Amino acid sequence: MDDLKSITPPSQLAEIDHETQMMSFNMASEPQTGSLLRALAASKPRGKFLEIGTGTGYGTAWILDGMDAASKLQTVDIDPNVQSIARKQLGSDGRLSFFTQDAIAFLVTRQKNSYDFIFADAMPGKFERLDLTLGLLKPGGILVLDDLLPQPNWPEGHALKVERLLAQLDDLADYRVSKLRWATGIVILTRIR
Repeated sequence: MDDLKSITPPSQLAEIDHETQMMSFNMASEPQTGSLLRALAASKPRGKFLEIGTGTGYGTAWILDGMDAASKLQTVDIDPNVQSIARKQLGSDGRLSFFTQDAIAFLVTRQKNSYDFIFADAMPGKFERLDLTLGLLKPGGILVLDDLLPQPNWPEGHALKVERLLAQLDDLADYRVSKLRWATGIVILTRIR
């Protein structure tokens, strides 16, 4: 089975990719992760979505492509330069709201149990203060974490952070956790209560 052959990307992705390469940004999600995000997003009609780490909008585009017309997506990133690409390419979508600020500062202002789906694609909310991210999920909500297999762009010492995170996930009582040795290394958590 060739899981890349049948993937049809969102229409905006070609231009996002072009602008991302011009900026030399190397932290964007890849097609397998995007395809999974789109499929999971489709499972949450009328959902409230959160993306932690907009980047240039790769993950954002895939999530939007899976969402229905009644769903809403909030995306946060601290870097206005990279987020500007997402704003330019995706900003006309009325389902999408951008926040440019520190993710931890953003997360502490959100209401607990308020999101149906969260994609944590940044250090904050994933490796730092995962408790805040978990607290935002509704029962039945899905949290997706990526980049958990070794990547060429990992900074020194990052492997230890990943190891600690994966061990922490094993101790969660109110979630079902599935670790996938696929794509860049994916973990899917579903809150059960």
